[in-house]
Amino acid sequence: MTSFNPLDRRTFLRGAGVSVALPWLEAMTPRPERETGTPRREPMRRMCFVYFPNGAAMPKEGDEKWGHWRWFPHAAGRDYEFTKVLECLAPFREKLSLLGGLSHPLSRQLLGHLAGDTWLTAGDMRGDVYKNRVSVDQVAARHLAKHTRYPSLVLSTDGGVGYKSRVSTLSFDHSARPIPSEHRQRLIFERYFAPGGGASTAERRAQLQRGRKIVDLVLEDSKRLQGKLGKHDADKLGEYLASLDSVEQQIRRNESWLDKPRKPFDKSHLDLDVAANVDPKGYLRAMFDLMVLGFQTDLTRVMTYMTGREDGMGFADKFPERALGIKRGHHTISHDQHEGHWDQWGRYDQWHAQQFAYFLERLNTVEDEHGKLLDTTMVLYGSCCSTTHNARNYPLALAGGNKLGLKHGAYHKYDESTPFCNVFVGMLNAVGVKTESFADSTGTLPEVFSA
Repeated sequence: MTSFNPLDRRTFLRGAGVSVALPWLEAMTPRPERETGTPRREPMRRMCFVYFPNGAAMPKEGDEKWGHWRWFPHAAGRDYEFTKVLECLAPFREKLSLLGGLSHPLSRQLLGHLAGDTWLTAGDMRGDVYKNRVSVDQVAARHLAKHTRYPSLVLSTDGGVGYKSRVSTLSFDHSARPIPSEHRQRLIFERYFAPGGGASTAERRAQLQRGRKIVDLVLEDSKRLQGKLGKHDADKLGEYLASLDSVEQQIRRNESWLDKPRKPFDKSHLDLDVAANVDPKGYLRAMFDLMVLGFQTDLTRVMTYMTGREDGMGFADKFPERALGIKRGHHTISHDQHEGHWDQWGRYDQWHAQQFAYFLERLNTVEDEHGKLLDTTMVLYGSCCSTTHNARNYPLALAGGNKLGLKHGAYHKYDESTPFCNVFVGMLNAVGVKTESFADSTGTLPEVFSA
């Protein structure tokens, strides 16, 4: 009998002094798995959140003139029909659930822009005191970080954190502090996919140790300063030191991963220099390509991407004009009740959904050793409000995760006795984070998530 040894996952093609990494091949899978088609190991479990601002077009269900521009279908169930807005998602129907009627109870009386801070946290923005919470992605990241180089990837179109009530990040740490997002594709690629600029392992280790030494010195010196500060300054310094501590933790993680080879990948399709204010379609798709690459190489298993800020701020407000020639900003479109209002808003929602469909198509095409990435990745797509900043009935689509126990193919409509956080409980359990509750949840959604 001829023995069979699977091809090493880190095999390189070598010639003329050049080494080229191979993509994942079936020959890299052990024979029993190839013959049965059943992976021997548990599939990787991933989650991703993609947000768009200012809500979505929601003309009344009986509105004959503009009914085709309604974000949600007109009738729930498995036999629902897509309107023009989401018809681009039809190829993924059996890997998709539409979730209507959901919202965060503490946000229902808020202006929708305020609720944007709480999309993944269910925090309380009703009073003068900012009572946000940890975001669901960071709960998952804490548990899944042991498997990957980075706990999570936090992205947005504008970068940074913005400010309270108008954030430019979806992610909040366990102290409810916003986590800065990244938005420049080339810098993202160089930081996460090509660190060290070609430096040897020894040189890279020395660089990391120098970085850790600097952080250690700053943390040590801060103890001298803290005793001289008033309460407000001490709180601000505490936030800064917490950020430094997270930097040091990541440096230590990077050191521990130095001797572990990265999965090979092909970057030839990436556009790392497209600008959001010049080519919105190219920019969004470039970000989605980086996200797919991050999952493909198992860089992380948790990602968030805020495609635009609330309230007409940032690059994304000009997307309707630059992408579709609509002479109004996205925020203005969502407010301005004029002839053609639903047509403009619906066309832009449709355009945005087409970019999301591109992301799903890439996830459904690219494979790792467990099959299509989409089947082991849950992606929640949506916003914090519906029409004209009403923070109820969030437009929500949950895609992927078919190998994680999700049951798709229907449009579910809920009443307000079911809080949005029930989705998060289901998602956390689906990625192996055993959870009975999150924020104000009352359970899960058994019609979508297997027990």
